[in-house]
Amino acid sequence: MLMKKFSKSETEVSNLGYGCWGIGKTFWIGAADDESKKALHAAIDNGINLFDSALVYGDGHSEKLVGEVEKESGKELFITSKIPSKKYEWPAKDESTFEESFSKEHIIECTEKSLRNLKRDYLDLQQFHVWNDKWADNDEWKEAVYQLKKDGKVRFFGISINDHQPENGIKAGETGLIDSFQVIFNIFDQKPTDKLFPFCKENNISILARVPLDEGGLTGNITEDTQFPTNDFRAHYFK
Repeated sequence: MLMKKFSKSETEVSNLGYGCWGIGKTFWIGAADDESKKALHAAIDNGINLFDSALVYGDGHSEKLVGEVEKESGKELFITSKIPSKKYEWPAKDESTFEESFSKEHIIECTEKSLRNLKRDYLDLQQFHVWNDKWADNDEWKEAVYQLKKDGKVRFFGISINDHQPENGIKAGETGLIDSFQVIFNIFDQKPTDKLFPFCKENNISILARVPLDEGGLTGNITEDTQFPTNDFRAHYFK
C-alpha cells in the first residue's frame, strides 16, 4: 500500500481510504454488521489505515463499528469524522448563516459524541460535513478548532466541501487552520483541478477525494434495472 504524509505532518496515511457511509445503515441500505466488520478487517489487512466516517452515518453506528474493529485489529488507525450542521442541511445553502448551522458548542459537542462512539481519546481528523466560505471570518469555528487541538481531542481539522463546489472552502483554507479538504473527484467531476488542487499544493493541504466511483456507478455493479429502497440515497441519485 502506498503511503503519504498528511498535510504538514510526518503522519503517514494510506493512499486508499475506506469510506464508512455504507456501513451506517441509514440512507445507504443493505449492509449487515458482520459483513461490514469483515470488510473493515480486510481493508486493514491490505494496508489501509484511513477510515472516513461521520456522526450522522447511522447516528453514530458507523463510528461504533470502526471503533470496535480498530480495537479487534490491535492496530492504530487514522480515523476521521464529520460534524453535521445543526440544520442537517446538505449542501450548505447560501442563505444559511453560521449561527444557524454551527456554533463553538455544537462543534465541540459533536466531536465528543464521535469520540464516545469510537471509544477513543482523540480523532485524527475532524471535518465540517458542510461548509460555506462566507463563514470563514467567523471566530467561533476558529476558537473551537484551537480548543479541540489544544485539548488533544483532534489532531487535524478539515472541510468536506459541498458537492460540485470545489472552490467553496479556499477562503477558510487561507486562515491556516484547515489541514485537509474532502471533495468530489472522479472522471465526471474534475473541477477541483482548476483552483482547489493548485491551492492545496501551494499550501501543503491534504486532499481526500470522495465519490471516486460515483456512488458505485463506476463499479459495473449498478445497471438501469438496479432497484434501491426508497429511503436509500441511491434511489434518488440514480434516476
